[in-house]
Amino acid sequence: MSTPHNSASPGDFARTVLMPGDPLRAKFIADTFLEDARLVNNVRGIHGYTGTFRGVPVSVMASGMGMPSIGIYSYELFHDYGVENIIRIGSAGAISGKLKLRDVVAAQGACTNSSFAHQYGLPGQFAPIADYTLLETAVACAREIGVEMPVGNLLSSDTFYDASESTMKWAEMGVLAVEMEAAGLYMTAARLGKRALAICSISDSIVTGEALPASQRQTTFTTMMKIALETAVKIAEGQ
Repeated sequence: MSTPHNSASPGDFARTVLMPGDPLRAKFIADTFLEDARLVNNVRGIHGYTGTFRGVPVSVMASGMGMPSIGIYSYELFHDYGVENIIRIGSAGAISGKLKLRDVVAAQGACTNSSFAHQYGLPGQFAPIADYTLLETAVACAREIGVEMPVGNLLSSDTFYDASESTMKWAEMGVLAVEMEAAGLYMTAARLGKRALAICSISDSIVTGEALPASQRQTTFTTMMKIALETAVKIAEGQ
């Protein structure tokens, strides 16, 4: 079995998949944290690996950038490969002055300026939210390793270079940070009856102008990775 974007065989993916945007971050996670990791997909350079973490099967695969991209990969994982849980582990830009570089935040909800939900033909506006079990478990795992992880709304934007300069208006509504994928992931999971969560590390701040280089974004966001991996273990224990 394969899909247009995935050459893996049936059973190649674990029930829980960690999904960074960057293929190199996926490789870093597999090399650093997973035991006996093997490459199960590399179509279009989107690395997908499966191994074990503390004896529990876990997969990690990149999503690429933006909601159309994560929509494709998450749909195929959920629909064609029997994946039950996807935890996005990505980067986000702070729009709250309370956040600093490398802080980790969890998206309870994902506001968006995208038309992604129009495909569902809903007679109103859909509110994309995380699966509560995944969210509650991730918060508990963060506390166990001594991390206070803010939980709240993120903005999933279709634009990185926003010519309107309107992003900061979302901060007035309490939105913590901006990224580009969570809302698409949450909607895909909702449509297919699956579970999803986005955990993001703050890579830059629109408030202060600070930013981390790309090399550090690939390899230094280990706190978020550990939280996601511990969450995968606890979810597996509860299944």
